[in-house]
Amino acid sequence: MRGRFITFEGGEGTGKSTHAAMLAERLKSFGIRVQLTREPGGSPGAEIMRHLLLSGVARPLGADVEAVLFAAARDDHLATLIRPALEKGRWVVCDRFADSTRVYQGAAGRVDPKIIRAMERVVVGDTKPDLTLILDVPAKEGMRRATERRGEGTVDRVEAEALAFHEKLRDGFLTLAANEPDRCVLIDATLSKEEVGEQIWRVVTKKLDPATAPIEFEDAAS
Repeated sequence: MRGRFITFEGGEGTGKSTHAAMLAERLKSFGIRVQLTREPGGSPGAEIMRHLLLSGVARPLGADVEAVLFAAARDDHLATLIRPALEKGRWVVCDRFADSTRVYQGAAGRVDPKIIRAMERVVVGDTKPDLTLILDVPAKEGMRRATERRGEGTVDRVEAEALAFHEKLRDGFLTLAANEPDRCVLIDATLSKEEVGEQIWRVVTKKLDPATAPIEFEDAAS
């Protein structure tokens, strides 16, 4: 039985990584085998691409080239980790996926949507998320959180963008949620971590019914 594929999306500072990890642990507590991963990255080849993209080295080449690099990383991620996990019946929880390319390089970067859709057809194919949780906070608050989280760390290529860019990102994700309501669910991420976690769990329970998933507690070797 194929596993379920859940993705988390949203702008900077919305708590995607935190809540992806929380959901993965909650699913595991019910005996569901879970693969937690992220984009860009998630596989050895894709992690190399992650460093390249977030360092800003590719930025001078333009959003079109960045979109191609994200697609290349995603192709490796799907082939080496996501598809094998799903085929084994694991539930895959991924922090960002193809929707981020649609919004970051498409809506905000102005890459032609036809190019993005073409790459998605080739790379993603039928491996589409069963559920996408879009975490939403105002762009200014998201950037405040991102700055607080980073502390003295290095600002990455995306966080360095102006507030107007991040507002475009938020608008892009809100549009995505409105256009694909069967797959995408908007989550109010301005609430406390615990309240957001409960929102997410209610949606997952309603949409995917984890209680019906095959139960197989993992041992140390799995």
